[in-house]
Amino acid sequence: MSTTTDSTTTYAPAAEALATVLAPGARPPRPSAWSASMTFGWRAMLKIKHVPEQLFDVTAFPLMMTLLFTYLFGGALAGSPTEYLQFLLPGIMVTSVVMITMYTGVEVNKDIEKGVFDRFRTLPIWRPSTMVGYLLGDVLRYTMASTVIFLIGLVLGFRPQGGLAGAVAGILLLLVFSFAFSWVWTMFGLLMRSEKAVMGVSMLVLFPLTFLSNVYVDPATMPGWLQVFVNANPISHLVTSVRSLMGGAPDMGEITWVLVSAALFVAIFGTLTMRLYNRK
Repeated sequence: MSTTTDSTTTYAPAAEALATVLAPGARPPRPSAWSASMTFGWRAMLKIKHVPEQLFDVTAFPLMMTLLFTYLFGGALAGSPTEYLQFLLPGIMVTSVVMITMYTGVEVNKDIEKGVFDRFRTLPIWRPSTMVGYLLGDVLRYTMASTVIFLIGLVLGFRPQGGLAGAVAGILLLLVFSFAFSWVWTMFGLLMRSEKAVMGVSMLVLFPLTFLSNVYVDPATMPGWLQVFVNANPISHLVTSVRSLMGGAPDMGEITWVLVSAALFVAIFGTLTMRLYNRK
């Protein structure tokens, strides 16, 4: 008899808690902004897991770009591929990572076409978490691309004067800028009617930004009218900052410029993205 009483006493609180959870109108607590964003970031990484071919752009493409420019132009521009690599590698790293930022907009557009976003909009979560999740997932891609290029560079003879700390600092700065720059493509992902349109617009913007910069040659060798654009190009400022960090002589003026521009990208294009998302 006492055993029955003790059992009833033990399970009564659990039964009351279960009844409270299952009561009409009872809802689980709303997830925090961080929790929701990380969940959508994990979703983005799972998509990579199920379609590993997506990693081609962060492995094979950087490898091809590094080898191609080092051995095709190195002798002509710097006397030897190894000498040119010291100048090229930070720039080719920036180019490769910035080029793949456009896939954020492509993935957003795909989910809109499939109707997935209609479901997301009905969830009781922090509204920007869906977009932030995409970007957090893509940060993994950016990190992989940067690491692949850096390791290839070490094998080919690249030696950063700033050591490992300078190289890591340069990569982190690149990741911060790329995260901010990706908001541009989330906006286009919401604006464009198809993923092909998003890719077309992004390439129209990215090609001039990456090639008309200081990635491949010193702007001083260019015509004066072209130098005006190259020197104002945000990619040029980013490349100079990454080079200075990896070279062991941080250019605080350029680094500050990059951080301020990254904050402006988030403030402007992040706001525009969320307005479009709320009206979609």
